[in-house]
Amino acid sequence: MREKLRAALVIARRDFVAVIFSKTFIFFLIGPAFPVLVGGLAGNIGAKVQQNVERPTIGLAMSAADTDRILSAREELDGRLAGSLPRIEVLERMTPGESFDARAALADGERQVTAVMGGTLDAPTLTGPADRVRAWAGLASNLAAHARSGTAMVYPDVAIQEVTTSVAKVRSGQAYTAQGGQVLLFLLTMLLAGMVLSNLVEEKGNKIIEVLAAAIPMDAMFMGKLFAMLGVSLVGIAVWGSVGGGIVLLGAKDLPALAAPAVGWPLFLVLGFLYFAMAYLLMGSLFLSIGGMASTVREVQTLSMPVSMFQLMVFFFSSYALTMKGTWVEWLSILFPVSSPYAMLARAAQDEAVWPHVLALGWQVLWVAIIVRAGANLFRRTVMKSGPSRGKAGRKGLLVRLFRRDKSKAY
Repeated sequence: MREKLRAALVIARRDFVAVIFSKTFIFFLIGPAFPVLVGGLAGNIGAKVQQNVERPTIGLAMSAADTDRILSAREELDGRLAGSLPRIEVLERMTPGESFDARAALADGERQVTAVMGGTLDAPTLTGPADRVRAWAGLASNLAAHARSGTAMVYPDVAIQEVTTSVAKVRSGQAYTAQGGQVLLFLLTMLLAGMVLSNLVEEKGNKIIEVLAAAIPMDAMFMGKLFAMLGVSLVGIAVWGSVGGGIVLLGAKDLPALAAPAVGWPLFLVLGFLYFAMAYLLMGSLFLSIGGMASTVREVQTLSMPVSMFQLMVFFFSSYALTMKGTWVEWLSILFPVSSPYAMLARAAQDEAVWPHVLALGWQVLWVAIIVRAGANLFRRTVMKSGPSRGKAGRKGLLVRLFRRDKSKAY
């Protein structure tokens, strides 16, 4: 065991230094900035487009007296109802007996009204798309009732009694914290764990893998490569966290505050680090075993799509288990190795017990060892096997023998 550990540390140090001091590592560090920048620009542009396109406005076509009363009622109700009231634009002040074509007003591109309110205060009409008129029918009735009264409504003062918090609010806030932790864990794992897919391709191509396999145990080499890539990922997270922390400090007032997790923020952050390491090692050991079967970069690129889909399915399963607290679904997500870090991080936000995390971390370490051992054995039997069947030469020899056998039978 000591020799395997020393060999794994040698491989880890070798790969870690090779990646950290490479030129491509700088592009790896600045890579996440582009999706964040594009997402921010797209969000701002989308918000401005939505603001300019969707401006809910009710056109008003009533008599002069009714129009003034409706405007006064709208001003009186503004701020007293939940949400913002739509704007009211006076289309025409009607004279007695005059009619107004509401459909033509809605079809007029210069007016930009979503619905038209007409008729009288006793019998108002609302013309517009089905979803809008159904949503605004109560508002139109309320406006007409206030306007018809002719006097300002008297609203009694409400006595407010505030409490610090409630159990329901705490549980709801902790659920949001759990969900946020799962999302962050998924994004980091998906962004970083895929790197190990191509970890063995170069060494298989230049035959270095054969020298390493002759010098050290295969499972030690796998473990060393996993820890090397985990160290690279932690360096990247440290850089991104420092930059992101500075941005958060500059705009902290604009960020929503998350509810404190059940185990407290210090322990939650420690568990978050540990569960990220375990999620990375679990996913990485699977991906390293799968990627070890690939011979070229093209094959690795082909494997990237199903690997990403597998990560998404694990995340969706963990998110669903978050909504099924205390059921067999949650226990299955805890026992299933690759989803266990997500489920236990969510549990840390909602349950103050600490001892389940000790058991869960031990369970995950056991499965990392199992997957690494199985992957190393599979790699040794399928890729590192000796004999004429290995590589193109072996396959060519087998085809030649089969061709000669068929040819002799033909004669």
